[in-house]
Amino acid sequence: MIDVETLVDHVREYNPKTNADLIRRAYAYGMKMHEGQKRHSGEPYFTHPVAVADIMAEQKLDDATIVTALLHDTVEDTKLTHQMLAAEFGEEISQLVDGVTKLTNLELSSKQTKQAENFRKLLLAMSKDLRVILVKLGDRLHNMRTIKHMPEHKQVQKSHETMDVFAPLAGRMGMQWMRDELEDLCFKVLNPEARSSIMRRFITMRDKSDDLIPRIIKDIHILVDANNIEATITGREKKPYSIWRKMEEKQQSFSRLSDIYGFRIITETEQDAYAALGAVHQRWTCVPGRFKDYISAPKSNGYRSIHTSVAGRDGKLVEIQIRTKEMHEVAEVGVAAHWAYKDGKRTHNRFSVDPLEWLSKLTDGFGNVDDEDHEEFLENVKLEMFSDQVFCFTPKGDVIKLPRGATPIDFAFAIHTRIGSACVGAKVDGSRVPLWTRLRNGQSVEIQTAVAQRPQATWIDIVKTGRAKSAIRKALREDHQVGYRKLGQELARVALEHVGKSASPKALETAARKMGLKDRDELLAQIGSAEITGVDLVRALYPALLQDQADQADTPLAKIVGLSAGQYVQGANCCQPLPGERIVGITTRGTGVEVHSIHCEKLVDYEDQTERWIDLNWTQGRTETVHIVTLEVTMANYTGVLGRICILISEQEANIADMHFSDRKQDYFRIAIDIEVRDVKHLANVITAVEADSDVAGVVQSRRSSVSNAQ
Repeated sequence: MIDVETLVDHVREYNPKTNADLIRRAYAYGMKMHEGQKRHSGEPYFTHPVAVADIMAEQKLDDATIVTALLHDTVEDTKLTHQMLAAEFGEEISQLVDGVTKLTNLELSSKQTKQAENFRKLLLAMSKDLRVILVKLGDRLHNMRTIKHMPEHKQVQKSHETMDVFAPLAGRMGMQWMRDELEDLCFKVLNPEARSSIMRRFITMRDKSDDLIPRIIKDIHILVDANNIEATITGREKKPYSIWRKMEEKQQSFSRLSDIYGFRIITETEQDAYAALGAVHQRWTCVPGRFKDYISAPKSNGYRSIHTSVAGRDGKLVEIQIRTKEMHEVAEVGVAAHWAYKDGKRTHNRFSVDPLEWLSKLTDGFGNVDDEDHEEFLENVKLEMFSDQVFCFTPKGDVIKLPRGATPIDFAFAIHTRIGSACVGAKVDGSRVPLWTRLRNGQSVEIQTAVAQRPQATWIDIVKTGRAKSAIRKALREDHQVGYRKLGQELARVALEHVGKSASPKALETAARKMGLKDRDELLAQIGSAEITGVDLVRALYPALLQDQADQADTPLAKIVGLSAGQYVQGANCCQPLPGERIVGITTRGTGVEVHSIHCEKLVDYEDQTERWIDLNWTQGRTETVHIVTLEVTMANYTGVLGRICILISEQEANIADMHFSDRKQDYFRIAIDIEVRDVKHLANVITAVEADSDVAGVVQSRRSSVSNAQ
């Protein structure tokens, strides 16, 4: 384990003004909190936080990030609280540790729906302070370096999670070195035989080519010196997983791969970088289609470099990256350059990006995804976060950044959803091309549109970007909904006409409300898509018309329970409770109990006499007792309306006992109708049937005394 003074010296190398006492205090505090805890390897647990802190120091990060790394597991694995941590080390460090703790608790390798929600939380944590992700990446890197001590199933799970989430995220943040190492560590777990095979071939190749990398570095040195270019040259072999991925993508054997060697030319100025490029292309033959200029068109994470592949010594194809020292600093740590220190001061590298601005660009367009469509969100976030980019131009010269493999349709949606939806054709570099054409770096794209055009279902398989996929799916859903609603309207008409009713807008609105749907359109769409049947619609509006008329004599009677032996009940005249309602009993003189609806206004009179209250309830079953309920109905003053209402009530097997007009206007009138009902469900059916009539403006219920003795 690295001792505290070694860690402090490491930080002091790039930040002489570091708060060494703060780091020492955090080191001692973390060691104390994790005392007695062991890792799977048997080592003291605190070796892990110290290793993560050292990884942060390698990236030249600030003191707060170093301290967070030392303490990042204290709240998760010890009795320490965030309040205690804030009191000891301040609010900033407490919040950073809190962010890392929350990320640790995310099950990113779980089922799709949960995984998508966890991606949202991951992005939220990133938006608050990107240093949380930097510590988490360092945490994952050290865990992957020591993963051999974990159970085999855990190794596989963590490796899949790292390959799917953390390695691509590190790459998108510009930390390519970390992505390469994470991927190779996962490759070692997930496909050890393939990795071993590549390593054996590397060894054989080294034996045959001897000191190829030093000789090519020497060739490049001679070249740049001859052109009076001051530069640093480095070379390396690609990581085994990088080689494997290229073999899979290109369907080529190891012996046919070209770019297994990579070299960097680090210059002082941008002018020297382009001069070095010219010298390299004059000396060696460049490989067509393998040139990328990320200096003139930088990546969103601030990455700037020139990439080219050439046929070097002995015909070996090698990749060469050319950039300045400033660009190299950002290329090494990516977005983390925003917090990097140099000579005791925060570096102000003109090429580093604002993390919040970077994150905003990263998540641009996610708002098009419906909240409930978790799988679609997950697809979009992976596409946008984890893909390499190409840069194309509009006819006006604006640069549009797209993932590799993007098409003109992606280009159109990247400009505006309206343009993407209306796209009918495209010209690339002045020539008409099919919409499925894969765009390449530097191409100029012109989109042709038509007013009547709508996104096509086949586009889903053509486009690459999450933004385009989301917009197309949304448009297709809207188109499908229109078709479903038209079909649903016809099915509803047939179903209701079958029982002698009309599928009026009012009836459909009432049915939608009864069935818990948002509105009539949603009801029709569900009928059209067969989620709801015509029978369901009729049952919601006129259940009596579908009731089974079989003998119900064996069904038990509904009774009131909760009474003591010898007590008798009677329904209160003030509210006359119905079977199925919530009820309460009020004791009277002798052994009598008066039953009230729980909503009865008269219960206020008994608030101070709680000793008289009895908790009662109805049992389920049929009732032979009928109750008079008054419905206050407001309806249009047209000929035949009242007759229709009476028929509707009769169809629900409810008898009309009395009626009288309470308010009469020229166009509308209000009438009080006394009806006999059995229970709450029976009453609800009557109200629904009456409300569904297009000439009824409203139905309000009130109660009167019963016409027969209480249960």
